[in-house]
Amino acid sequence: MPTIDTGPSRRPARELLLAAAARLFYAQGVAATGIDTITAEAGVAKKSLYNNFSSKAELVAAYLEARHEEWLGLYRKRVEAAATPADRVLAVFDAYRDHANFAYEHGFRGCGLLNAAAELPVGNAGRLAVRKHKEEVEELLAQPVRELLPDEPERADALARHLSFLLEGAMARAGLEGGDACLQDARLIAGQMLAAL
Repeated sequence: MPTIDTGPSRRPARELLLAAAARLFYAQGVAATGIDTITAEAGVAKKSLYNNFSSKAELVAAYLEARHEEWLGLYRKRVEAAATPADRVLAVFDAYRDHANFAYEHGFRGCGLLNAAAELPVGNAGRLAVRKHKEEVEELLAQPVRELLPDEPERADALARHLSFLLEGAMARAGLEGGDACLQDARLIAGQMLAAL
């Protein structure tokens, strides 16, 4: 039986909504972006939003998770090529630079997770999710540092925390400057710190 050609396949509404929300939340902020703007950008009816997300807060949570997963994908690609524990630490810095160099429609504005968290009230589930994601990144730094300092676990954890702060500070400055120069500098500093172990 022949198939009927219905034209190009349409992406599911959830996917369209999440993509639109990601663009808008990053460019304009979470609070400044309303449901009507998101549904118009996605090209779907408002009802579609509530069929896929129970609230704007649930959409924000999905955005934060998708943003972190996007970064993890970049990190996984970088860490595959890492030959040493020091290379695995630097892979985290490289993945941040990769994220900074995406072709953002309205320019690079820094870490989308931290930008969103800054708009959310203390105790908000979204803020807690961002904290969890940042702790996960710190652990990705800590694991290889512990391999470099196997007999000094406290020093290894302190160094990983230092590297995490270096990375996040560089990302904040990179967002203000709209480019990856601070992240390049942070990677160089991290490499020097690791070489001095």
